[in-house]
Amino acid sequence: MLANMNRPAPVELCHKNMRFLITHNPTDSTLTSFIEDLKRFGATTVVRVCDITYDKARLEKDDITVVDWPFDDGAPPPSKLVDDWLSLLKKKFQEEPGCCVAVHCVAGLGRKRRGAINSKQLTYLEKYRSKHRLRFKDSHAHKNKCCIM
Repeated sequence: MLANMNRPAPVELCHKNMRFLITHNPTDSTLTSFIEDLKRFGATTVVRVCDITYDKARLEKDDITVVDWPFDDGAPPPSKLVDDWLSLLKKKFQEEPGCCVAVHCVAGLGRKRRGAINSKQLTYLEKYRSKHRLRFKDSHAHKNKCCIM
């Protein structure tokens, strides 16, 4: 019970036909409540961008896919990881518009603590230029919808 009290609540972000769930980094001891959160938000894919702290086999038994793309905590993601992330999103949201993709890092402090984005991350965001790689064809309106990332 104590582990649940210190666990930050998941945060859902929505944009057009895309839903994201930003979560805490679970451990094997908090995995049951983590899976309950994923199911509550309908997340069927989890992107883990930190070192492994839990056995993903328990999620896979519940038809939840875990993708491992770790990179250094506090650092911006490598460009290959950004490319892989955008490819995953394009595929997922084209196949299942409105689905939910969960992502977590070590602690998720940036969504709870003011000033948690460090200077390396801020510089990365300021210099980032979208290549408009997330374009979705809307079969009903016959026009492109995009999310600039």
